[in-house]
Amino acid sequence: MRSPWIMLLVACGGHHNSGNGGDGGNGNGPDACVDLQCQVTNCAAMSKPPTTIKGTVFAPNGTLPLYDVSVYVPSMQGVLPAFAPGVQCGQCSDNLPGDPIVTTTTSDGSTTPAGSFELDNIPDGDNIPVVITIGKWRRQLKLAHVDACSSTSLAAVDTSLPKSIDDMTPNTTAVDMPLIAISTGSADSLECLVRRLGIADKEITTDTESGHIHLFSDLQAGRGKGVSAFQNGGGWTGGTGSFSDSQALWGTSTAGDKGKLSNYDIVILSCEGEQAANTKSQNAMNNMKAFADVGGRVFMSHWHNVWIEGSTQDTTNGTQKPMVWPAIATYSDNSRPDPGNGTIDTIDETDNPKGPSFASWMLDPAVTGSTTRDKIAIQDGTAKNTCTAIDKTKAEDWVNLLATDNPSGKSGPQMFQFTTPNEDDPSQRCGKVVFSDMHVSGNAGSGSYPTSCGDPATPAALTPQEKALAFMFFDIASCVNVVQ
Repeated sequence: MRSPWIMLLVACGGHHNSGNGGDGGNGNGPDACVDLQCQVTNCAAMSKPPTTIKGTVFAPNGTLPLYDVSVYVPSMQGVLPAFAPGVQCGQCSDNLPGDPIVTTTTSDGSTTPAGSFELDNIPDGDNIPVVITIGKWRRQLKLAHVDACSSTSLAAVDTSLPKSIDDMTPNTTAVDMPLIAISTGSADSLECLVRRLGIADKEITTDTESGHIHLFSDLQAGRGKGVSAFQNGGGWTGGTGSFSDSQALWGTSTAGDKGKLSNYDIVILSCEGEQAANTKSQNAMNNMKAFADVGGRVFMSHWHNVWIEGSTQDTTNGTQKPMVWPAIATYSDNSRPDPGNGTIDTIDETDNPKGPSFASWMLDPAVTGSTTRDKIAIQDGTAKNTCTAIDKTKAEDWVNLLATDNPSGKSGPQMFQFTTPNEDDPSQRCGKVVFSDMHVSGNAGSGSYPTSCGDPATPAALTPQEKALAFMFFDIASCVNVVQ
């Protein structure tokens, strides 16, 4: 839906100069252009290059370039309205807020460097707005002056997604971040990734504090329980105290308990080393599906396959919890292949439309996630073979183990994604679910957070698997493409 202030647009006619391109160059017609559209100089008519801005969009750390981020110039100056809180349906057919004059998305690294963008024929003059956004990640800029028929390069500090809600630069007018819940686990440490991506410590808190990344722990999961509290002191400036129980996030068996899922945009579930079905009631299973169906984004690691295939390890009270997403994938065991490579599916774009772009991005010299195109080196002990197959008419195939790529000869999907409600026509889908069979961030460490992730003062460099996850971390926030 368009923002209310966009309706204030008024016709301005041609008043910029004789080179204005908004009405064919003569600048005399009524309703020829509106607001900043009237400041787009027709440089070609003067045999000059277009008015251009360019740069590279980075993750909050300012070093990892990002693919498929939208960069645009809205029609009017001023800060765009804040995003509505809580889970929302976001389809790619929805208009970008601000009625863009010109828009582009960042490169995948196949023909130009990963994360790069160039916007041509933008307005020139003073106080030119620029918006950089993917999902609810957004930075709004105001460029003090743009010269006509020239090229302006934007600095990384202005083109990085925000590390905090007050990550302001002299050119920044506003920033937005999604609200993300992370449930920790004993066998994967996805909560460590957010610091490695540059998100500020002040944003990593409990759900009772003001950060945008809320950590939970499945306190009743037995051996699957992950880190459950923040460290006290030692330079840590983020959240304090113990994490809330993950059952408060996804709901308990109490009738009508819907948990806190609807408050969030993205939910990330670290592998617990077991399905821990005793902490995931049928009510909770239904809640997770309902959250994704209305627009939620869910990333689940390894034994969180319980949300897809139902409980197979623990038939609590003699009853197996059924699948809530039937026929998406088939599962069998937990055999561990030897170290090898994951292979990005680039063979058939109907299996994964972004497969070739993902492979190009991983290979780009600024990413260095792959040394050979399509291949992701998988760390020892992190590859799993729980998932045996996916229905490619229902899910996108992202990464696979091939029998020829690991000494054990095992094969099977390592990462896939599907849109929801999966049982509905694609045009009606709003949310995304990503499943990873591999432990993307390795085994969880000991101690309180962030010591559990290693040296808190120097977050570890991203592994190839974590770079693949970083691609998914931001892609999962993006709109749902309803054209399939």
